Amino acid sequence: MTDRPLALITGASRGIGAAVARALADDHDLLLGGRDADALAALAAELPSATAWPVELTDDAAVAGAVGGLDRLDVLVHSAGVGLMGTVAETTAQTWRRQFEVNVVAVAELTRLLLPALRTARGRVVLLNSGAGYSARPGWASYAASKFALRAFADALRAEEEGNGVRVTSVHPGRTDTDMQREVVRQESGEYRPERYLRAESVAAAVALAVRASDDAAVTEVVLRPAGG
Repeated sequence: MTDRPLALITGASRGIGAAVARALADDHDLLLGGRDADALAALAAELPSATAWPVELTDDAAVAGAVGGLDRLDVLVHSAGVGLMGTVAETTAQTWRRQFEVNVVAVAELTRLLLPALRTARGRVVLLNSGAGYSARPGWASYAASKFALRAFADALRAEEEGNGVRVTSVHPGRTDTDMQREVVRQESGEYRPERYLRAESVAAAVALAVRASDDAAVTEVVLRPAGG
C-alpha cells in the first residue's frame, strides 16, 4: 500500500463491485472483498496497488479478524448482496433471514467495525442499493424489504456520522447487466435482454462520482435507470 487513499470494496469479485474497483484503481489503493479468493486474486493482479481481501461477511468472527490493523480507511463501498425472489406466500423464514443477513446485517456490522478507521480519514461510505429500495414489486417482498432497510441504515448512519466528517451515499441503480441480474430474471422466468439494462461500468461511474466529490459537496443519493426504460 502507498500514501494514496485506501478503499475497501465488498463484492469485488465480479459485477458492479469489480467495476467499482477498476473505476477507483487509478487514484486509490484497493482492498478487494469477496468470497471467491481466486477471482479476487485475478482482479488484484490487473490493478495497481490492489490486494485481495477474501472473507465471508456473514461470519462475524472472520470479519472482525479481517479488519484488524485497519486504522484508517478513506472509502468503504458495500457492493456485496443477494437477490432472492419470491412471493410472500412462498418465501420461507430461511429466505427472509438469508436476505437480511447478507444485505443488511453484514453491512451494518462491517461498517460498525470500520467506523473508527473511517472517522480518522473523514471517509466516504457508499452503499449499493437498488430501485427496489424505493418501491416493492410483486414477487420481490423480502428483497425489497432488505433494500428499504439498507436505505434506512444509510440515512441513520449519515445523520449520526455527519459531525465526524463521514459522508454516506446510497446508490440506487435500476436493472444492471450482471450475473446477479441473470439469476433474478431466471427466478422470474423471464427473458434476459442485457441491452435493456445498465452496464456495471455505468453504476461504477456513479460510485466514483460520490467518492471523488469535493470536500464542500456531500452526495447523499444517486438514482440511475436504464436510458430506454
